Amino acid sequence: MKTKDSIIRQKTFDFAIRVVNLYKYIVTDKKEYVLSKQLLRSGTSIGANVNEALYGQSKRDFISKLHISIKEASETKYWLELLNATGYLDEKEYNSIANDNVEILKILTSIIKTSKQNLDNEN
Repeated sequence: MKTKDSIIRQKTFDFAIRVVNLYKYIVTDKKEYVLSKQLLRSGTSIGANVNEALYGQSKRDFISKLHISIKEASETKYWLELLNATGYLDEKEYNSIANDNVEILKILTSIIKTSKQNLDNEN
């Protein structure tokens, strides 16, 4: 496991914890069950796919799993925006977790770009 890979694993794991805690808050305090469940699913899936990628069968498999993580992070961004726009998250709550999500997207994009370049250089 490369240093950058372990950083993304830790960041996505920490993010998943935040998503779970946010889900519990929205369900308990705001009594919202549908959107928060979508957020829970996509927000925890990011790290699960990163973890799978780290144990991928090949570099192509690694890159493919990270692409799925990007899709899940993008979906998570949507649910966070929707929860904010509908008043379930205030600006401070939204900005805090949304900024973490953007950081994860940037790191994933960088890892994929580097991995693709390395794969091209091998061929």
